[in-house]
Amino acid sequence: MPAVRLRLPLALVLSLGTHAGVLLWAVHPASPPPPVAEAIRVRLAPPPDVKAKPLPPKARKIKPVRVPGAPPPAAPAKPLATMAAPPAPTAEDWQLASTYTLKNSKRYRYTWGRQVRSMMGTAVEGVNQGQVRFRITINPDGTLAQAEELWATSGQVSALARQAIQNMPPLPPTPTGKPLVFEKTIAFMPYETGWPPSYKYDCLPDPPQFRNPFAWNGTPGHQPYTPPPARAERDPDCHPSDVTSTFEEEETELKRQMERNRWGW
Repeated sequence: MPAVRLRLPLALVLSLGTHAGVLLWAVHPASPPPPVAEAIRVRLAPPPDVKAKPLPPKARKIKPVRVPGAPPPAAPAKPLATMAAPPAPTAEDWQLASTYTLKNSKRYRYTWGRQVRSMMGTAVEGVNQGQVRFRITINPDGTLAQAEELWATSGQVSALARQAIQNMPPLPPTPTGKPLVFEKTIAFMPYETGWPPSYKYDCLPDPPQFRNPFAWNGTPGHQPYTPPPARAERDPDCHPSDVTSTFEEEETELKRQMERNRWGW
């Protein structure tokens, strides 16, 4: 009997403990076990067999085949520089030129060259451009007495200038009433038509020409040459209105001096 008494309380305690554990687990479930780190496996594979791509062949320059007797290939055309002929002198310009007696009829000579250039047409860059120089003799009545060509850089320029001289209109008489002899260069270029002269200092006398004072003329007792004193007075035939320069003349004269000093003309 005592053994039975002991087993009943023990079984009761075990039963109560089991039920209490179940109730506690239902209220506070057990925390999940910590996650186990998954092992990462790395498999080293051999590198792929990559073959180098072949480079494209270099383009070879094919030289053109020259056929014997064939003309050379034409170069790419480019626009050529051109300059139209300047306007011809007006009747007023010729009137002033026919009365200008200073410096060997300086205004008449310039106006004559401008008339010739205006009749030669448009200058185009190339082998036909150039210059030509003449020695001209004009009769007192304005007719041409002689035109001698001294030199020319282009045959085309020479032909155009000669044709213009032959077809010139009637000119006024020379300023001095005497034959006028002078030399004139005609420029037939796409960047120049000739510089207009300046008349500012034409009233002043010409400076004396240089002459070697120790040159011997072959005669015994020769004395050294003594140059005459320079004249400082103005030309009595010069009027201030004859040498008044316009704004355009002053501008072109300044430009001419700058170009000459720049290029060493």
